[in-house]
Amino acid sequence: MKYDQHLTSLPWHDYELLDSGDSMKLERFGEFIIARPETQALWQKLRPALWESAHAEFTFHNTKGSWKMRRLVPESWELAWNNARFLARLTGFKHTGVFPEQIKNWSWIKTRVEKLDKPKILNLFGYTGIASVVAAQAGALVTHVDASKQSLGWANENARRSGVPEENIRWILDDALAFTKREVRRGTIYDGIVLDPPAFGRGARGEVWKIGEDFHALLEALKDISSNNLHSFFLVNGYAAGYAPRSFAQAVESTFEVGDEGECGELHIRESSSNRVISAGIYVRFVR
Repeated sequence: MKYDQHLTSLPWHDYELLDSGDSMKLERFGEFIIARPETQALWQKLRPALWESAHAEFTFHNTKGSWKMRRLVPESWELAWNNARFLARLTGFKHTGVFPEQIKNWSWIKTRVEKLDKPKILNLFGYTGIASVVAAQAGALVTHVDASKQSLGWANENARRSGVPEENIRWILDDALAFTKREVRRGTIYDGIVLDPPAFGRGARGEVWKIGEDFHALLEALKDISSNNLHSFFLVNGYAAGYAPRSFAQAVESTFEVGDEGECGELHIRESSSNRVISAGIYVRFVR
């Protein structure tokens, strides 16, 4: 395993991190500029005047967050990365459904899938499904699992906008661990596994997910459905889980035979006008 292999996402035509500081970040999603809290941004803003151009700002009042609208923002609007099309929205949890720090992982998934012949890919905690879309466009047959009906609908819409044939993605409303255990009993094998587990969550039937208690059990189950064939792959992301990359890496190493091809690190987003970066998550990945 190669440690501290940080991945830095750079601006692209539909996204850029314009500025950050004072525990906030200013981002452009398509034509709309959004200001959101960012606990990592302990520094000062470099372009304070630019913040006046924000269309919307997420603020907290008595621990409850909401969007303050300064200019008209539609309920949803379309963005693109390569051939993938997806909707951005201002959600009540300050997210937009688009996670730009994942660009390097999207590229990695695309490359991995293209080395395989119609591989079966499992995407757990799939949320809005951009990784599923990228994999399907590269030739994969994807099983996308999420416990939120709303998120599944959002992901399905992203796939339709991206021109992905319906038969290329199977949509599953279920708890990730429960589904994986059933796949073990069914003897299903996947050529690629992608997952982005939260620190805490609830399954479709009220199951409780706690990463500190359930992560190891999930990894053990995933090992039983993971292919050992050449070029098969595994990718786990961590967002706001409170763990270091090496913690995730050592958990993966305790279950899988990772070898020298494994790598882990932080996921960074670089500002468009400076070399400053925001640490936006962690990852561990390897290829057989």
